[in-house]
Amino acid sequence: MNQATTFIEFDQIPAFCDGIQYFADTLPEMDRLGDAPVLSASKAAIGDATNEKAVYQTLLAADALRYLTLQVTAAKSSGHPGGFASGAEAYAAMVMLGHTNIVTEVGHHAPGFYSAMFLDSSLEAMGIKTVSDMRARFRETHGLLGHLSGAIPGLLAPAGPLGQGEHFAMSGALLYPGKLFPVTIGDGGLGEPYIMSAFQHFNTAYPAATNFLPILLWNGYSQEHHSMVSLWDNQRMTDYWKAHGFKNVYLVNAKDFDDANQEGEYVDSTRFSWKQRMAFTAALLKASADAAKKALNGEMSAIIVKQLKGSGVHATGAKSHNLYAHHTLESEDVKSGLQRRALPPRAWNLVRENFRNAGGGPAVKTVVTEFERPLPDLGTLPLTEYAPGQENKIPTTAFGEIVAAVGQRDPSFIMTNADGNEASSMANINKALTIRHPSSDDLYFQGPSGQVYEPLNEDACAGLAAGVSLFGGRALWASYESFAINGLPIWQTVTQAMAELRHKTPCAVTIFTAGALEQGRNGWTHQRPEIEAYFAAMMRNGNVYPLFPVDANMVQVAYDWALKQSNKGIVITASKSPLPVRTTLAQGRKAIEDGAIVLQESTGSCRVVFAVTGDMALLPVFEAAQLLAAKGIGTRIVGIVNPRRLYRSTDVAWNTCSEPDGKFMSREQFDKLFHGDVLIGVTGGPGAMLEPLMLRSAVPTRDVFCWKRGETTASPNQLFDFNAMNAQAMADRAVELLG
Repeated sequence: MNQATTFIEFDQIPAFCDGIQYFADTLPEMDRLGDAPVLSASKAAIGDATNEKAVYQTLLAADALRYLTLQVTAAKSSGHPGGFASGAEAYAAMVMLGHTNIVTEVGHHAPGFYSAMFLDSSLEAMGIKTVSDMRARFRETHGLLGHLSGAIPGLLAPAGPLGQGEHFAMSGALLYPGKLFPVTIGDGGLGEPYIMSAFQHFNTAYPAATNFLPILLWNGYSQEHHSMVSLWDNQRMTDYWKAHGFKNVYLVNAKDFDDANQEGEYVDSTRFSWKQRMAFTAALLKASADAAKKALNGEMSAIIVKQLKGSGVHATGAKSHNLYAHHTLESEDVKSGLQRRALPPRAWNLVRENFRNAGGGPAVKTVVTEFERPLPDLGTLPLTEYAPGQENKIPTTAFGEIVAAVGQRDPSFIMTNADGNEASSMANINKALTIRHPSSDDLYFQGPSGQVYEPLNEDACAGLAAGVSLFGGRALWASYESFAINGLPIWQTVTQAMAELRHKTPCAVTIFTAGALEQGRNGWTHQRPEIEAYFAAMMRNGNVYPLFPVDANMVQVAYDWALKQSNKGIVITASKSPLPVRTTLAQGRKAIEDGAIVLQESTGSCRVVFAVTGDMALLPVFEAAQLLAAKGIGTRIVGIVNPRRLYRSTDVAWNTCSEPDGKFMSREQFDKLFHGDVLIGVTGGPGAMLEPLMLRSAVPTRDVFCWKRGETTASPNQLFDFNAMNAQAMADRAVELLG
C-alpha cells in the first residue's frame, strides 16, 4: 500500500494534473527506481521486462490509471471503474512494452482507456489538457462517451456490446502483420457471443496471423453478480483457451503473491506489501513480454490476469462495476479509494513521459486507425451491360463477377459469408477468389490462401468484414437476410464509428441475397425481411444507405458506387433468381445518385403511381399495371433504389457525419416522380423502408403493400398471395382508392 498520506500544496503540481485532488508526498523506492523515466523519445519500449526500474514504473502507471479512472467517474457519479481496475497492470504492461494498438471487448472499460489517452497526451487533440478538463467532459456531449468511441483521439475502435472487440484485433492483425493488437476481454462476457469460436475459426483460416493478443481479465464478477466462470479452477480456464487454439496461455494469479491474507480465489493486489506488488507486476510484465513476442512470431498466445474486480478503487466485486448518484468525490468510499492510489507529482510526470513515448509517441500520432491506409487502385471495373427487355439475368451472379475482379486487384480484400456463395448464385466468387480453408479441394474451390472467409456464424462474418473496413481495408459481408440479424450489432457499431472518424476509410458493405420471396420451400425460418426495418431506422444516422437495385445491370453499378464512397454503411439487397433486365448501366448510376428511377409509364383516364423497393417485388407490380391498363387507368412504376436520398435534409443527421453527404431529392424531382391520383408504396420487406416516401408525399390517397409474415410455399407467387401482395390485390386496391 502507499505509505505516505501527506499531501502537498496545489501550486507545486504539474499543469496537466490540475483537477487531481490528492497527491502522496512520496512512495517507496521512488528516489532509486523513479529517478528518471525508462522510456524516452529514442526508446519506445522496455527492452528488458525483468528490469527493476521497468517493473516499478509499470506499477506506477497502473496506479495512475486506477486513480484517473476513479477520479473522472466519481466526478459525474457515473461510469464503470471496477472492470478496468482489475487489469490496470496488464494495460500498463502493454503500453510500457510499446504495444499501444490496444482494443477492448468491454465498453465498460472506457474510463480506463480514456485515462490512458490522457496520460499519453492524445486527448489534447480534443482540447482535454488537464484532469479538470477530463472530469468536465466525461460522459458529456462532444466529450468522452460513456462507452468507447473510435472518435476519441488515439483509440482504435468503439466498444459497446460484448463480443465485438476480438474482431477488431483480428482485423488489425490481418491488415498490419508487423504490429501487435492486444484486446482486453472481461470474464463477465467471455462467452457472449461467440468470442472463443471466432478466435478458433480465424486461426484455422489464417494460421499465420497470430499478431493479436487476448488479455482476459478474470476478476470473478460480471456487472451485478459473480461471473459464470467464477468457479472454474485455473487448470480448467487454461485448458479452455488451449482447446480453442491458443498454444501459449500465461495465467498470472494475484493470489500467488498475496501477503495480506485475503479470503477467496480472487484478491486485490493493491493490498499487498510494496514488495509483493512489485513481484506481481514483475510476473505480469514478464508474461506479457513473452506472450507478445510469441504472438508476433507465429504462435497464438493469450494472457489471463486473475485479480479481484475493483482492485484499487472504491469497492471490490460487482459493487465496483458502476457508480451511482451517492458515489461522489466527497463520499467516503471514493475519497479513501483516491487517497490509497495517490501518487506524488513526480510520479505523475514519470508516467506521462513514459506513456508519451511508448510505441513511438502518443497514440493519436501512432496507432493504425489514425491514418488512412493506402489501397490498391481498382481501375475501371469490368461491368457487363445486359440488354434491357431481353433475356432474364440473375442479379447476384452479375454482382459476383465484380466482386471477383475487386479481390483479384486488391490482395487484402476479404469476403465473408456464413451460408455459402454458391447457395446465393455467386459461385463465380469462389472460383475466382477461393474459399479460405486448410483443406485444398478444387471441387469446392477451397484452399489455404483464399479470400472468401466462411465461418458458420454471422457474428464472425460481420465482425471480420466490418473490422477490416474500419481499420482501412476493403471487405464485403454477404448474408441471407433471414440470418443476418446475428451479425448486425457489430456492423451497426462500425457504421456509427465511421460517422465519427476523423479520416476516410472504405465503406462497410454488405449484400443480402436469397431474400424471403425466394425461400418459400424453407418456410418462415428463412423468411425474415423484417431486417430491413433495422436499416430503415439506421438511414437517419446520416451515413447508412440501403440500396435496392432493380436488375443485374443496376446491382453492378451499386457495388461500383459503394466502392467509391467512404465512411458509409451500404446495404445491397439482390435476388438470386433470373429476373428481367429493366435498366442500362447509365440509368442505374443515375438512379443510385438520384434515389429513384421511372421504370414504366402509361397514360390513362387517371394515374396510379407504384413506388417499389426491391427487384422481385416488381413482378406483381408490372402485372398490376397491365390489369389497370385494361381498365383505361394509367400507371407509373418507380423503382426506389436509394431511399436515403428521398428523405428531406432535416430528417437525417447527415451534417454530423465526418464525411457528410447532404444530397437529397429536390421537392420538384420528388413530385415529378411520385405525384399522381393514387400513390401505392410496395416493398418485399417492412413498410418502414417506405417512410421517406410517405413523409414527403402530398398525394392524399395512398396505401402501402408490404410483408406481413412468412409461410411455407412452393413459389414466390404464393408468398405474394399469402401476404396479400399479388397483382390482383394491388389493382383492386388502386381502383378502390380511385373511387
